Amino acid sequence: MTSRIGLLLITLITAGCGSWNQREDILETGSAAKVLGICQGSLDNTNYARAVQCLRRLTGRFPFGPESEQAQLNLGYAQSKMGDSEEALATVNRFIKTYPTHPNVDYAYYLRGLINYERSENLLGRLIPQDRPTHDQRNSKQAFLDFSELLKRFPDSEYSSDARARMIALRAVLADSELHVAKYYLRRGAYIGAINRAKFIVESYQGTPQSYSALVIMAEAYDALGEKTLADESRAVLALNAPDFADASAKKKSRWWW
Repeated sequence: MTSRIGLLLITLITAGCGSWNQREDILETGSAAKVLGICQGSLDNTNYARAVQCLRRLTGRFPFGPESEQAQLNLGYAQSKMGDSEEALATVNRFIKTYPTHPNVDYAYYLRGLINYERSENLLGRLIPQDRPTHDQRNSKQAFLDFSELLKRFPDSEYSSDARARMIALRAVLADSELHVAKYYLRRGAYIGAINRAKFIVESYQGTPQSYSALVIMAEAYDALGEKTLADESRAVLALNAPDFADASAKKKSRWWW
């Protein structure tokens, strides 16, 4: 029994070595299509490190041609899955610049948005969600612009629907971030700063809950400055656009919307 097990192990090891050597032979001497097939296998198995190595070898051996073009797209994806966002963005941007009319360039725009979207989902934001609005939102803003560019250039792309959904989520995150700043100014008595930031929210994020809270902030800040007419105008706009929100605000003396 022991000898049979040992023989089986030897057979498996030998087969594994043979498979590995065959793979290396294809990477060194195989056609671009065969090499791309091996790279795709690594991607399918989520072995992204091996996929990156494979794809780089492919583009090194075959710098031109459809397989090389697809390999560059796949490389950006694999790099992003490894968490190497800077390299991934460089790869995707290079692809967009080099192949602006490529049939799959819409995916490159979408992938660029995804990479920045994932960068905005930083670890601290996931661990302490309530602190997220205080974080630098540059990646969120860039992701929003990336998805916007996709929708502008390729409104009928198969990736457009998901891009729109992510833009809605990003819009809420960005509005929360601005609202946090407006609240901070109001708490500190920096009423002009609070009003300016609240106006920006109202103008940039119309129809969102954050825009309604911004109108409340404007009313309170104007009250503090003795500008009763402007305060009343802010409350009137709120009542016109969100009557339920305005009623709740009027009934609550405490800052329930903090």
